[in-house]
Amino acid sequence: MTGRAGDAGGPPRPAGDEGGPPRLTRDARGVATILLSRPRHANRLHREDLAALHDHLAALAADDQARVLVMAAEGRHFCAGFHLGELGEVRDGGTAGADPQAFERMVDALHALPLPTIARLQGGVFGGATDLALACDLRVGVHGITLRMPAARLGLHYYPSGLRRFVSRLGPAAAKRLFLLAEELDAAELLRIGYLDALVAPQQLDAQVARWVDALLAGAPLAVAGMKLSLDEIARGDFDLARLRGREARCAASADLREGLAAQAERRAPRFQGR
Repeated sequence: MTGRAGDAGGPPRPAGDEGGPPRLTRDARGVATILLSRPRHANRLHREDLAALHDHLAALAADDQARVLVMAAEGRHFCAGFHLGELGEVRDGGTAGADPQAFERMVDALHALPLPTIARLQGGVFGGATDLALACDLRVGVHGITLRMPAARLGLHYYPSGLRRFVSRLGPAAAKRLFLLAEELDAAELLRIGYLDALVAPQQLDAQVARWVDALLAGAPLAVAGMKLSLDEIARGDFDLARLRGREARCAASADLREGLAAQAERRAPRFQGR
């Protein structure tokens, strides 16, 4: 796996180790990895985990050196979504449900990151984690994984931005299968409906992630970030032409474009600076 978080799917934690909040690491190339770290409980997300993810995503959004984010997880499962046992739990005079939009805001912050994102799905994806992965730009999974959204079976109405993401990225028919029927989909079906962008054998997972990371790093940062945002806005149907033209103009006037053209003429790899 990329970055310094190479323990995804690695040796088991010692007995009694409950894990902890997600960890953020970066490497010298600007590749960041957020690692979900509660493998004994299928990497379910507690309130403290949401807070840590909010902080990590805010730090990456403000980091001009960050080029790519890989969302990864330890153990057999990618993530089981929010820890539903905390919904009615009383702490410090309040309940876990006192901020019902905390999960939604975290996933929306991931979606809105200006750098491209990859979900590395080494295991099952359940509940809110289905949207966490969908908020990434690219998703690669392994044969044998499954996905299920049980909101209707729990009496939950899913949050608006998540529903919108499923419809805009997968279409209403696939979204209704997932939300209304609560169907469990296998890896082949996830690839067919477009939830997965690639499906590989488990031993090929890190190689596929590395290929995508290398391809993203080979692009000019301004162009990659600008087109990511523009494509998402177009998919949601809320794009502003002037805003897209502004990104186009910024790239047209950039040193990166001049470098890209010079590198092509000189038959060498470009050295982009992100300006």
